[in-house]
Amino acid sequence: MAKHWADFQYKIYLNGMTGAVPRLPTDLSRLEELTERRLGPGPVGYVAGSAGDGSTARANRAALDRRRIVPRMLRDVHERDLSVELPGRQLPAPLALAPVGVLSIMHPDAEPAAARAAAAQGVPFVLSSASSTPMEQVAEAMGDAERWFQLYWPKDVEVARSFLTRAKAAGYTALVVTLDTPLLSWRPRDLDQAYLPFLHGVGTANYFSDPAFRAGLAKPVHEDPNAAVMHFVGMFADPAKTWPDLAFLRENWDGPIVLKGVCHPDDARLAADAGMDGVVVSNHGGRQVAGAVAAADALPGVVRAVGDRLTVLFDSGVRTGDDVFKALALGARAVLVGRPYVYGLGLDGQAGVEHVIRCLLAELDLTLALSGHSGPGTVGPDDLTEAGA
Repeated sequence: MAKHWADFQYKIYLNGMTGAVPRLPTDLSRLEELTERRLGPGPVGYVAGSAGDGSTARANRAALDRRRIVPRMLRDVHERDLSVELPGRQLPAPLALAPVGVLSIMHPDAEPAAARAAAAQGVPFVLSSASSTPMEQVAEAMGDAERWFQLYWPKDVEVARSFLTRAKAAGYTALVVTLDTPLLSWRPRDLDQAYLPFLHGVGTANYFSDPAFRAGLAKPVHEDPNAAVMHFVGMFADPAKTWPDLAFLRENWDGPIVLKGVCHPDDARLAADAGMDGVVVSNHGGRQVAGAVAAADALPGVVRAVGDRLTVLFDSGVRTGDDVFKALALGARAVLVGRPYVYGLGLDGQAGVEHVIRCLLAELDLTLALSGHSGPGTVGPDDLTEAGA
C-alpha cells in the first residue's frame, strides 16, 4: 500500500495531546519571515534575494496564485499513490530538493543535513556544483538514496569532465545542467551588503577538492587561498557556450541529462533535438532576469512543445502543496522546491528540512484527495481555472 503523506497531520495532532506543537510553522510561506528575523542579513539576502527589484520572484508567486483549483466530488480517493515515474526511476512523490549552493551560510551542517533529510523521506536531493561540502561527502551522508548532480558548466573542460567523473563515481544518477547563469545577475540585496560567499572560499568545496582544478594552481589551495578563489571566479561560468556544446555532456555522462532554466518552447525543442532527457522550466526563482516571464506562465508552452519527447520538471515560486498540484496540472511531471527547504535548514537543521518535505507532501496529498484525485497522473489543465477568467 502506498504511503499516505497526509498522515503527518494526524501525527501532529496526536503529539499535541502531550502539549507538543511543531517547532516550525506548518504554513511554509511563513518560513522566510522567521529566517529573516533569526539569521544575518548577508546569508538571508543571498537566499531570499532576487534579481533587480524582485519583480520576477513576485511574478512567479502571482502566476501560481492566479490559477485556482476546481475540486471534483464523489470520486474514490480512499487509497492514494503519489509516486511518479521519471526516466529510469520511480519516485515516491513528484518532488525533489532543488540545487541550492553554499548551504553552510544557513546552517553548519550544510548540504549533508539537507541530503540526509531528503534520504530519510525518500525524495531526491540535487546537489549544487557550488556546494560548501564536496560531492563525495554528501553522497556518503545519503547512503544509497536517490541523488542528482547539478552542474554549473565551467570554462575549463578538464574541470567539467572531472566533475562528471566524480559525480558518477559517487552515485549521482542524473545530471541537472543549469543554463540560466552564464553570468551572475544584478542582485541588489547582495550588492548592498557587498556579500558574495564565493569570494571568501565558501561554496567552492567541489572545486577546491578537484584534481583538475588544483592542477591549474601554482600553489596548493591552503597556501594561497586568494589565488584559488580567483581561479574559481575565472572559470565558474561560460557565457560563450551554445547548443552544439551539449554534445560534450552526452559524451561524458551516460545517465539522464536535464537542462534547467528553460522557459521558451523553442529552447525546449532544441534540448530535445540535442538528445537531452528533460528540462526544468525555471527562472532560477527570479534570481537571474528581472522582469522575466513567470515560470508557471512559461510551463504550458514548454509542455505543449516537448511534453511527448522530454520529461518536463518545474521550479520557481513553489511554497505549498497546492502550488505543487498546480504545477502538475500545468503539465510538470515533478517539482523541485528550493527556498522553503533552505529556510527549514537555517531554522532547524536536518529536522527543519524534513519538516518542510513532510508538510509539502502532506498538503499535496490532501489537496489531491480533496480535489478528487488519488494520484498525480489524473491531474490536468481542466482542474484549474484562472482568477478573473
